[in-house]
Amino acid sequence: MTDAAASSVPEEPKGPGFDPRMVEALVCPQTHGVLIYDAERQELVSRAAHLAYPIRDGIPIMLASEARGLD
Repeated sequence: MTDAAASSVPEEPKGPGFDPRMVEALVCPQTHGVLIYDAERQELVSRAAHLAYPIRDGIPIMLASEARGLD
């Protein structure tokens, strides 16, 4: 394959993606309540705690210190 052809091929995502079915098994570490998967922002949202936990490289980071506060 030439360099020009290689550059037109979309790059594969790096690392494993998050499996949305995991949300069923996870709870908010603060409230032990339900989490909502926000695919666009790659976050797990706890409305009860007003926090959004990031998902990095397909792994949810369930630490309050890493969470983003919700308005």
